[in-house]
Formats: sequence, structure tokens, C-alpha cells
Amino acid sequence: MSRILALDIGSVRIGAAISDPSGIIAQGLGVWDAENWLKDFDSALAKYDPALIVVGLPVRTDGRKSEASERILALIDELKISYPERKFVTWDERLTTVIAQRTLLEADVSRKKRKSHVDKIAAVLILESWLESNR
Repeated sequence: MSRILALDIGSVRIGAAISDPSGIIAQGLGVWDAENWLKDFDSALAKYDPALIVVGLPVRTDGRKSEASERILALIDELKISYPERKFVTWDERLTTVIAQRTLLEADVSRKKRKSHVDKIAAVLILESWLESNR
């Protein structure tokens, strides 16, 4: 199996996570600024050469798509054009940010540090969920 890259795309920050080559462990890569994230994305593609990019899809608690999910789907369409050699899939990211915030709170991480790490943790949760369901 090859590495899998996961993204938690927000309007301000983008969390990124990568799997190990065997597809068992998810590890946070970082948090990228949403304004200039493609440079970091390109660097991650060059360094890890992931076979797949899993993008968190924000859906409502009842499973319906939201405005945010439509925005993410449009972005994925653009990425598929810019990166035709890459495969992209979406993954339900419901509650990942809430779980990430709770995890950081329980770890007694300061509010300032939580803000800079929550998106990375959410990306790890997205990737872990995807890996688990595809084992």
C-alpha cells in the first residue's frame, strides 16, 4: 500500500495528515494557511507521493450536504484538473473538529495552541477513520 494524504479544509486553515507506507498509522503533517496552501500541498505531494488524497467533506448531522460541502466538492473538481495524476476521494468529517477540540482540551493544551493544532488533529481523525474502514 502507498501513503494516503488527508485534508481537513477550512476557510482559514487546512489541516493535513499522512499515513505511513503500510497504511496503518496516521500522523499529522501540519496546519496550512488557506490563502496559500497549495505550496504546502505541492511539497507534501513531492515528499510523500501519496496514492490517494482523502478530503474531509462537511455534511450536516442528518447526512445532507451543506454550503460548505458544495464548496469543498467544487474545490476538489479544481484539484482534479490541476492534478490529473492524483486520485481524490471525500470522507465524512462530521464531528472531527469537535472531537479534536475535546482531545486537546483533555490534554490541557492552551487555547492558543489548540487553535493552531485542531485542524491537524481533525485531519488525523479523518485519515484514521478512512484507513479503518478500508482495512
